[in-house]
Amino acid sequence: MATKKPASSAKKSTAKKTSSKTTKVTTVKAASASKSSGKLFDSKVLRSPLLAAGVGEFVGGFLLAAAVIAGQGQPIVVLFALIGILLAAGAISGGHFNPALTIAAWATKRIKANRALIYIVAQVLGAALALVVLNYFVGAAPQPTAQQSLYQQTPQLFQAQELPKNKETVVFFAELLGATIFGFAVAAAWRLKEQLASAFSYSVGLFVALLVAGSAAAAVSASTVLNPAVAVAIKAVDLGNVSTLWPWPIAIYVVATSVGAIIGFVLNDILSGQADGGKD
Repeated sequence: MATKKPASSAKKSTAKKTSSKTTKVTTVKAASASKSSGKLFDSKVLRSPLLAAGVGEFVGGFLLAAAVIAGQGQPIVVLFALIGILLAAGAISGGHFNPALTIAAWATKRIKANRALIYIVAQVLGAALALVVLNYFVGAAPQPTAQQSLYQQTPQLFQAQELPKNKETVVFFAELLGATIFGFAVAAAWRLKEQLASAFSYSVGLFVALLVAGSAAAAVSASTVLNPAVAVAIKAVDLGNVSTLWPWPIAIYVVATSVGAIIGFVLNDILSGQADGGKD
């Protein structure tokens, strides 16, 4: 024989169902409101991993150029600064921070053309911004006294040495050699799974390349940069004086560096038995 549920129990059940429906409606409305209010931040463009990687390259390019300028281009300063930059921003984009490395990565099919283009633009803009920011701070310094001017104690930004006339080929091959060493080291560093080991290998590779190539360039009183974006920041490639860019500044600090990085990548791929390159 069927029994009727008590009235109080029926009321409780009805109340629970009503409460559940109200909660669901409230949740849906809240979610809808959240989506509508945060529509800008939910856009596919702003959530793009490629955009995040580009921003990472911009930040890394800025910090690296700033470290080179502030550290007067000293290899040991660049070594430790680069380790920190790679650990801070390297995981976002893969840690190129150098158009020559990006070109080499594209040439060896590690990344696609659209990513390479975004990286290069971001790196150059980041390095250029470092020059603008540091130049602003130097310009805000008090006017030097007569004694400071006499002893050349006025604050100045670090700049690359002017290319020596009739010795440009020496600097060209020094940059080519250094970039080859650097590219070889970076290709090996990118295969390491542990982030600290990869950052250390990358940075030490640049340190060794700067020492070797720098010694060769110093023999004719020239600078070694091994980074086209940094070359813009320290005015080895002076974008403010376009008439002087060709042939030697572009040939040395852009072409030679990029070709050297490609050679270094290819050599490492061949010796590692992985000539098919990496993955995007």
